[in-house]
Amino acid sequence: MLKVDILRFHAAFRIIASLSIGLVGPLPALAHPHVWITMTGEILFSADGKMTGVANSWSFDEGYSAYAVQGIPTKPDGTIARETLDVLAKSNTEALDEFGYFTVVRMDGKKLSLAAPKEYWLDYNGHLMTYHMTLPLKEPIKPGKVTMVEIYDPTYFVSFSFPEDPNPVTMPTSPKGCSLTVARPKQDAQPSQNLNEAFFNSLSAGSDVGAQFSSRIVFACP
Repeated sequence: MLKVDILRFHAAFRIIASLSIGLVGPLPALAHPHVWITMTGEILFSADGKMTGVANSWSFDEGYSAYAVQGIPTKPDGTIARETLDVLAKSNTEALDEFGYFTVVRMDGKKLSLAAPKEYWLDYNGHLMTYHMTLPLKEPIKPGKVTMVEIYDPTYFVSFSFPEDPNPVTMPTSPKGCSLTVARPKQDAQPSQNLNEAFFNSLSAGSDVGAQFSSRIVFACP
């Protein structure tokens, strides 16, 4: 029974990813989020001051979290056994691999290559499912004048946003003199927000609808 539930969870996450990236045809007027993720993160640096990657934490909305754990045995406190979560985390990571983890890193305008996560795990507190991963650069690099990290779903099937926190992203091990800012989108859809066809028709045409709602991490080093 547990194996079936794990496979169903894996399939559900894979459907989200495949619908997001593989949606046939540009349909900006029909695009709207079905899953909401609140994210926090950390920019990672090596001891010699090179950027090595990004650590992400993605908390799914309560509706999707409840769906994800349907049929999976829970403890008396509502949490899920560590070994079960480890299996789910592995499935999620495999499902997201071919889609680039919805993460783009650019340094001085040049897109950087990302490697597969070297660390990943899931937490479930009885209400929300949170996916954690450390996403490394294929090659550590000295920070440029402007580095941008974007995490978004191009078709806006999944909505990524930062919490109302003054510091949702940190970089405690960055070289001296580096500064970071988080740029939130001017428009952002929330689970309770009613987005009609007219709203999406007002967006520019094309398949990269999600980019217009992406939150950006921008940092610079001297």
